[in-house]
Amino acid sequence: MPLDGTLELTPRPGGWPADPQQDVSISKDRIWVDGCFDFSHHGHAGAMLQARRLGNELIVGVHSDEAIMENKGPSVMTLRERIAAVDACRWSSLTVPYAPYVTAIPWIDHYGCKYVVHGDDVTSDSSGEDCYRFVKKAGRFKVVKRTPGISTTDLVGRMLLCTKGHFIKSLTKLMAGEEGHGSDLERHQLGKELSQRMKDYASDSTGHNPWCEVWSWAESNTVWGDRRKDVFSQIINGQAPRKGQRIVYVDGGFDLFSSGHIEFLRLVAEEEGEAARRQGWFDKDVQDQRIRENRVDFGPVYIVAGVHDDEVINSWKGLNYPIMNIYERGLCVLQCRYIRAIIFSAPFTPTHTYLKDFPYGAPTAVYHGPTTYMPLAHDPYLAARQMGVFRQVRSHDFQTVNAGEIVERILRSREMYEERQRLKGIKGIGEEAAQRREAGEQGDLGAMGR
Repeated sequence: MPLDGTLELTPRPGGWPADPQQDVSISKDRIWVDGCFDFSHHGHAGAMLQARRLGNELIVGVHSDEAIMENKGPSVMTLRERIAAVDACRWSSLTVPYAPYVTAIPWIDHYGCKYVVHGDDVTSDSSGEDCYRFVKKAGRFKVVKRTPGISTTDLVGRMLLCTKGHFIKSLTKLMAGEEGHGSDLERHQLGKELSQRMKDYASDSTGHNPWCEVWSWAESNTVWGDRRKDVFSQIINGQAPRKGQRIVYVDGGFDLFSSGHIEFLRLVAEEEGEAARRQGWFDKDVQDQRIRENRVDFGPVYIVAGVHDDEVINSWKGLNYPIMNIYERGLCVLQCRYIRAIIFSAPFTPTHTYLKDFPYGAPTAVYHGPTTYMPLAHDPYLAARQMGVFRQVRSHDFQTVNAGEIVERILRSREMYEERQRLKGIKGIGEEAAQRREAGEQGDLGAMGR
């Protein structure tokens, strides 16, 4: 089905935008969420994580460009780009494009979802009415907490206003409560919240069990033998690499984590998987042996992503880049289904020392994409080339989609997005009033029940 049109409100049999085409029996363990998912920021991932924890499957409806334009204003990312982002989230089971902007019961019935989940804010359509009014009336609506401090509107505002207030000087000190605004008590409380959220985002596809590992890096001033030894400190324990898995390293800013980054990571996983297949990894006898030895099977590749500090990116790109700070960018990478570990504050140039001191031993491959977002006078991957582990993924449709391209989209249509920001503010007043009204009505009902 082409990704450039709209569907009727309830498709006919055989016309649903995502399989299955036959109605699925309704289950309380199958959850529906929907939205624009413009920018794959960690607030979206947080909503999907909370929703996934309420059931065993998560069906994610994505609105069309036309529906967003009619109800909210122009989207920044195309439907195809937004679908790629949702597909890559570790907690998403199925992506359904063209989901109606006002959540329709026939759609959630078709995909077998008992409940619809949304954040604790009110979302309204072009007429100012609650987008979830029908499922709320049917008693099939559940609320999760909205992730504070991040939204598509916030990010667009940073681009338009060119602000730098979101930068983080030291992530480890911020998480320890040693940096930031407010009193000591407030800083430590914020640090606990940030640490818990990171731990949540490091969970597996069920949202309940440890999965990804999280590290930070710092260059040591101590000389070990004839060289300095890099220091890797573990922040979160997850599932370490298993015997036989190839350790693959990628790095970058991952600013405004988008389809360009996601497709790169997907291709890394695909190319490593194809190489493993040629070497017999998926042969039945080899697979049976892994299960006998480990009681579970596992994939052939363990992808580790290095995420650069805010000041490192800003020193190269200037202006107010990165648009997302290191914590926000790290969470975006952490929720991606292709990632098994991340290293915060990774160096811009992975040196011989860095690669040899790697937490899991020197990586078997270091990958880079087919394009670069900045002209460089030196090769950051010289050490990887000299070690014979450098790889480059093939060209792909999203290779030019990066933070710079996204900001250009905003600036090319600045008036439209400024109007969207203004309307969002006006709508926000109405949505807040609706939320207060709804809370009051529930309070009245509670009083009547007593």
